[in-house]
Amino acid sequence: MQSIYALHQKSSDDIEKEEKFLLHSIDSIQDLYLIMMSSLIEIRKKEVVFLDASSKKHLVTPEEKNPNKKFVNNAILLLLEENNSLSIALEKRKITNWSMNDDYILILLNEIKQSSLYQNYMSTKKSSFEEDKEFVVDMFTELIAPNEKLYEYLEDNKLTWVDDIPLVNTQILKQLKQISEADDFRVPKLYKDQEDQEFVSSLFRKTVLNEIELAKEYIDKTPNWDADRIAEIDTIILKMAICEFLKFPSIPVKVTINEYLEIAKEYSTPKSSIFINGILDNLVKEFQNENKIQKTGRGLIQN
Repeated sequence: MQSIYALHQKSSDDIEKEEKFLLHSIDSIQDLYLIMMSSLIEIRKKEVVFLDASSKKHLVTPEEKNPNKKFVNNAILLLLEENNSLSIALEKRKITNWSMNDDYILILLNEIKQSSLYQNYMSTKKSSFEEDKEFVVDMFTELIAPNEKLYEYLEDNKLTWVDDIPLVNTQILKQLKQISEADDFRVPKLYKDQEDQEFVSSLFRKTVLNEIELAKEYIDKTPNWDADRIAEIDTIILKMAICEFLKFPSIPVKVTINEYLEIAKEYSTPKSSIFINGILDNLVKEFQNENKIQKTGRGLIQN
């Protein structure tokens, strides 16, 4: 949707260039995921360095000489640091952001250590795997994911990440909750399969190359709206949805409608989702009466 909108704004017909940017933007989601995951590893490493430096001070306190190492010995943080899947992905994608921007890691570590969550966790020296996991999940949810400085850094690093951050954080949280002592953590694939990857280019190209024909399907269905008054984002959403109805047999109709209504709520005007829902509902009935919608396989699912 954003890529098609960008083409409109630039009055460009360079589909290849915009498609390349689209695919690159999706690919970079993997980098964002790894940057967020590695922040957990780097936070622990910084605390190790801090504890070591504190123990070597000239006037060392008993607490500094024999510190509570519950945080640096956290089973989840250690597991992530030693995990092969994560280590290989970080090396392969050359994720070194925190070595050059460790001030953000120090900011996060400072906020963590000042939190009541950390104080409660460190009130005892003993811990279990489940307690360690609960702490890391809460730490990520309450302190890392919503951190404004971290958000600003990510936004400055790559503007397209603004929309991807919630998706990535949700994925990380899901994985942290599911992690077990068996070290079953795996870096997820960006695409489910080859068909999933091809869908990106296919939907983009089929919508862009058929915009005039797709627009004809809804222009006469808006009697109370002048076509020129429909928000541009709404016209793109309608075209993409109609494209899925007519040219993607494996996607159920209800899935298409639900997806684009969510996009409308997120990116368009307050009333857009109601407007779009009305048009799409009417179009589906018309297409079905005219036998235009030909769904197969999982596309036949009704709910």
